[in-house]
Amino acid sequence: MEPSALKRTPLEHRHLALGARMTAFAGWWMPVQYQGILAEHLATRTRAGLFDLCHMGQVLVTGADALPFLQWVTPNDVAALAPGQAHYSMLLYPHGGVVDDILVYRLPADLAFLDADHATTGDRYLVVVNAANTEQDVVWLQERRAERADLADVTVRDISASIGMLAVQGPRAVAILQRLTPADLASVPSFSAVATTVADVPVLAARTGYTGEDGFELYCPIEQVGVLWDAVLAAGEPDGLVPVGLGARDTLRLEACLPLYGNELSPEITPLEAGLGWVVKFNKGDFIGRSALLAQKERGIPRKLVGFRLVERGGVPRSHCPVVADGREIGMVTSGTTSPTLRQQIGLALIAREYAGVGRSFAVVIRGTPVAAEQVKTPFYKRSTA
Repeated sequence: MEPSALKRTPLEHRHLALGARMTAFAGWWMPVQYQGILAEHLATRTRAGLFDLCHMGQVLVTGADALPFLQWVTPNDVAALAPGQAHYSMLLYPHGGVVDDILVYRLPADLAFLDADHATTGDRYLVVVNAANTEQDVVWLQERRAERADLADVTVRDISASIGMLAVQGPRAVAILQRLTPADLASVPSFSAVATTVADVPVLAARTGYTGEDGFELYCPIEQVGVLWDAVLAAGEPDGLVPVGLGARDTLRLEACLPLYGNELSPEITPLEAGLGWVVKFNKGDFIGRSALLAQKERGIPRKLVGFRLVERGGVPRSHCPVVADGREIGMVTSGTTSPTLRQQIGLALIAREYAGVGRSFAVVIRGTPVAAEQVKTPFYKRSTA
């Protein structure tokens, strides 16, 4: 797709002013790097990074039947969420494959800007979806809504165009943001959110992220996201905060073994195969995909997602590289990179279950040559909580 046909975030001119190299991603024109992937990755691990996430999709689900509707269309237990809490979940096909992986927030009652012009009854839920899947996810949710005449009081509305989204991640992220907000950010638990202001901009500040580090994702009115970006960048300068592009975002999430839709999850890969069975709450009642996943669990999951590192030189493992053992292909790499933190070639691979096990060997075929690899414990990186 030509750059002129791609969607732009409101922060594009700021990225260019910071020297960003731009690239096409999920139908958007996005910064892939500023200083460089290595520098941005290490800055996020040791100080803080600022991410433009305005390309992500946001869907507001409201009405008296919002809870039973979301219980049916997602495998995690939405009923367990208190106001201001969030969890990771998915949208599933009936056969158990993944439509998309998502975050679900039960919104706090005092958050006005997300739904200021629409009267609602019952709880309000924000479903955050991947940029490439936003349109299909909205259609999928609306089609499921039409199938359930018994759930009449539920509205599914795409509000992506009105919401700006940033992430501030890293060991100094909370201290940087605290200078800009009256909220006590240190007291906000993981996967919880508060309605507050940051630099006088109304936000939903959520202690979530995609890097393996502590930090917050900030949702705000789209017309004020530039003010928020500038304020966070200025407040973080003394602490070494840097803007971070898509390149380091990918290496950060891979070190933390956070899945990427289209790689570790897809219509052909179930959450059980991807090692995300903890998302699937079979005992909560019926949901789309439950029967298929329960049958897969009972007969034995055929494939398993494993972590590995290369133990000899041979290049960088990339998505779709074949994995071989005992003279046959046993699976494929889903994601791979050179780890800036570990200084090793690492990756995730979906392989036949009988070959899975920490310490076991296989080979990754890189540019036609098998390269020896060893399965290792995951995640590759876990931040210190001391």
